[in-house]
Order: sequence, then C-alpha cells, then structure tokens
Amino acid sequence: MFLFAVVILWYFGKDLDWQQVSQSLRRADPWYLGGAVFIICFGYLLRAIRWKVLLEPITPSSLKELFATTTVGFAAIFLIGRAGELVRPMWLPMRDKRVRPSAALVTLGLERIFDLAALVCFFAVNLLWFTPPAGREGEFEYIKLIGWLMLAGVIVGFVFLYVYQRISAKVIAKTAGIIDKRFIPKRIQSIILSLLKQLGSALAILKDWKETALVVFWTLTLWFAISIPTWLVLLAFGLPIGFSDSLFIMGFAVVSSVVPTPGGAAGAFHTATAASLLFLMPDIPREDAAAVSIAMHLVYFAPAIVFGLYYFAHGDISIERFRNLLSSEHAVEEIESEAPNNA
Repeated sequence: MFLFAVVILWYFGKDLDWQQVSQSLRRADPWYLGGAVFIICFGYLLRAIRWKVLLEPITPSSLKELFATTTVGFAAIFLIGRAGELVRPMWLPMRDKRVRPSAALVTLGLERIFDLAALVCFFAVNLLWFTPPAGREGEFEYIKLIGWLMLAGVIVGFVFLYVYQRISAKVIAKTAGIIDKRFIPKRIQSIILSLLKQLGSALAILKDWKETALVVFWTLTLWFAISIPTWLVLLAFGLPIGFSDSLFIMGFAVVSSVVPTPGGAAGAFHTATAASLLFLMPDIPREDAAAVSIAMHLVYFAPAIVFGLYYFAHGDISIERFRNLLSSEHAVEEIESEAPNNA
C-alpha cells in the first residue's frame, strides 16, 4: 500500500510546477483555513457523541474515552491506512472496560452504514439541485436521475437492515447451518455467529424511532460539519465556488479517502479532489487545484494526528492486553461473553 501511494503521488505531481503550487498555498487565507480546522475538530466530538448513542442499546460508555479513541483511530488510519480501523474497536475496551471489542466493532460497522447513507444523501440531493456550468449541460444530462437512484438505494438499504433486525434469529440459525462445516474452524464459526448476534442487538436502535432519529440527527450534523470546512478551504483560495459545488467536491474527496493507502489515502485523495475541482472549473490552473487538494487533506487529517498522538502518549495502554484482544481465542471469549447481555 505504501508503494501504491508513492505511485499515485508520483502520478499526481509529475507534471506540476511545484513552485506555483507553493505560491498558491502561501496565498491561501489563513483565517478560512483556521476556521475549517476548528470545525473539523468539533466533528470528532460529534463522532464520539454519535458512537455513544450507537453503543447505548448494548452497553454504557464514556464520552471522554470515545473522543480519545476516535482521534487515535483516525490518526492510525492516517499513519498506516485503512488497516488502522482495527485500532478503534481494540483501543476503546482497554480504556473503558464496560465495552467489549465485539460491541465496538459492530457499532463501528453501523457508524459506517450511517456515514455512507448520509454521504449518499448529501451527494444525491446536491445532484437534484445542481446547476451545470454554462455550455456543459449535455455532460450533466442524467445527473438528476442518478440523484434519485442514489436516494432510492439508501431507502432500500435501511429497509433491508430493518428486516434483518426483525428476523435476525432466523438468519443466525440459517447461517449456523451453512457454516457448520469441518473445513471452517470452530473459532471462526463462533466469531461469525456472535457478530451477527451483536449486529442484531445494535440494530435494535431501528425499533425505537427516537433513538434512530437521534443517530440520524448526529450523523447529518457531523456531515454538515465536514461540508462547511470543505467550502471554507475553497474560499481560502479565492475560488468563485458555491456551497453546492463544494458538496460535489467533498463527495469525491471522502470516497477517495477509503483507498487503503497510508497517509490518509495519500495520492488518491489528492488526485480525486483536484480532478473533481478541475471538472467543475476546467479553466483554473492545475497547480491551484493541486494546492487546494493538499490543503484540504491537511485540514481533514491534521487535527486527528495531533489529538491522536496526544492521547496515545497519555493513554497508559497495555501492549499485552492489546495482544490478548487480537488473539483468536480471546476474541471469541470477548465476543461470546457479551451474548448473555443480548439474550
């Protein structure tokens, strides 16, 4: 993944005049960039609050430890790529003994589902109201249809989750019969079935419209808190671009950030962000688009690195317990120990 990141970064920068990129970065308004960083920091708190709401059907938790774990997790994603996602479900149980790794893992899965749904909704609604650049209407002929299809996909996805929660016992029993094979180790079978049980328990939040509304509220607030910094970064470079256009760019930036390369999807993030900006504004210099992508990448990830390294240094984390949590036997024990609470 590191070598892949190097290749993409090389492709991103091979034809750029880096002196002009540097000049563009120096011209950026520091007040806009500072405001963007502040709001991104607030976004990590919103993530922690939402995580606490998602954990409530399973176990009580500490907002302080959830915030610390969130920043440590995003710092890990920046340093080692998407494999750093494993840090959060392992780190939190060491800081808050009430939370099992399985509970943290399943609720993070739910978090990703709500994040994806919110991102798709933001992007889809933006497509419905998107005004194509003058003279390029033909390139955006089917844009509204795509927006409606994306919204329909979100609805179908949540209907599927709701149905699964209602029939999870039958699904688990059916899955148990399917995976009860000699070539599948018993430990793996136990982990699969226990995670399905945890998912059913976590999805109980969908049965309570108040809790669901609360998660939706915090999710939309979070993504609104991400969209504003995106717009502020664009304004920092003096680009004549509206909030709707910034949502278009944010969609490409966030989707590219899932590429599992170290450095917070280094290379992929920069290439996709610059390309989306050039697509909307083909007349701006490529060096300016590159400078915007670099600044946006730093705004998105730099706060997590600062907070994450601080909490890591002051975490008093036991490496031995971390190893135990990663071991297969202990993983099963941790997951199955949660089962009585979900019965």
